[in-house]
Amino acid sequence: MKNSTAVVAVAAAKRHKILQHDHDDQQSLIPGLPDHIAQEFLNSVHPFTLFSVCHSWRKLIHSPSFLPYLCLYSLLLPTKPSKDVSETLATFTNSVEFACFDPISSKWMLLPPPPPPPPPDPPLRLLVKHPSFISRNMPIQTVSVSGKLILLAATADHFLPAFPRPLIFSPRMKSWSYGPSLANPRRWCAAGVSGSMVYVASGVGSHYNPEVARSVVKWDLNESSIIGPNGAHDCQCKQKQCCLHHSHPILQSQTIFEEFNVHPSIFLKSSSNRDSNYTCVCCANNNNQKEGKSGWKWEEMSGLKDGKFSREAIEAIGWRGKLCMVNVKGDAAKQGIIYNVGSDTWQEMPEGMLAGWRGPAAAMEEETLYTVDESKGALRRYDEERDIWVEVIEHEMLKGAEYVAAAGGRVCIVGRGGSGIVVVDVVAEPPRSVVVDTPVGFQVLNIHILPRMSQLD
Repeated sequence: MKNSTAVVAVAAAKRHKILQHDHDDQQSLIPGLPDHIAQEFLNSVHPFTLFSVCHSWRKLIHSPSFLPYLCLYSLLLPTKPSKDVSETLATFTNSVEFACFDPISSKWMLLPPPPPPPPPDPPLRLLVKHPSFISRNMPIQTVSVSGKLILLAATADHFLPAFPRPLIFSPRMKSWSYGPSLANPRRWCAAGVSGSMVYVASGVGSHYNPEVARSVVKWDLNESSIIGPNGAHDCQCKQKQCCLHHSHPILQSQTIFEEFNVHPSIFLKSSSNRDSNYTCVCCANNNNQKEGKSGWKWEEMSGLKDGKFSREAIEAIGWRGKLCMVNVKGDAAKQGIIYNVGSDTWQEMPEGMLAGWRGPAAAMEEETLYTVDESKGALRRYDEERDIWVEVIEHEMLKGAEYVAAAGGRVCIVGRGGSGIVVVDVVAEPPRSVVVDTPVGFQVLNIHILPRMSQLD
């Protein structure tokens, strides 16, 4: 009944043009109904439909009270270097932009700039280009956990580590904060997530140190608000609009791509999945404001046997209670290891998994592991029982793929040179793909899938 009433409301708004742009701020969501009741009906309507009707409903889907849908988040680098080669360092230092692609409006939006680090940390400066490394970018290592984007490692001036402590962006609050200080800030490390826990392994600081190159540290981001396997009742949030206490049948639909045959909808799926790997967005953002709270600290874990994983910036992929990583990117010969989160032990990577790991990788909800064979341009899924990689789709733009993110039934792959993002619906039969253009004049340095930003104002 509620769904049919909502559909009637949408149709009526379209027919009679109830809300006009000049009067949106004074109009109710649905004439004759209080806004809080109107929203109960509109919550069951697909955001793409709400966006197409009127400005007031566009504002609603970006408000904190509306259930968030998934968006792309990227680090962007200007593609035009300085005319004077001698100015290259100054031109590219601190020139990284943080942006979000909203699949409903099909627009890129810049994130607010990060605040200055707390004293005594030095000013934040990211070195991406340097004359000594013309053919490559200096890596900026990021992870996404509990609905947040976290910057963990990068290079600053004089080749020093750029982040003495993590830099955190909360889309729900549309704000930045800082995490606990690292005893050994580093770059060229392995970074990954399992559940609500962030891991940093190996790497180098201002210079190579064998102890740091073997060390592993863990930070539990949301210790007090982890959602257990029983779902919402484990959540500590008492807010009426808590993302776990409400369902959204339209967003949870697996047939969105077919119903809305346009590329924005390929991202859309509820970000309120009830899974032990998720944290309530409301609780997570409350915790995010509690800088230095009890439990926000780095903890030493069982170390690596050697420093061979400090040669490159490495993604440690969270998968079924483990962290999987290889020490060399691309299609070259490499070593692979797996860290068991529960037992705090290391083991060798299975032969088939290692042999097929030929490019960037990501895990869907930490359950299904994907990688891109960057030589052949093929997206593959790992079959644990047979220890083989099964091809999902081939695409010319996947050749030379640089970054991968997976969430909500979609795998997003950044093409060669950070130009263009291929979005693959791996739930559809057969899998389907669309291409999202990167902003003109920028290349993508990394990619994540997170809930959309709230327009708090």
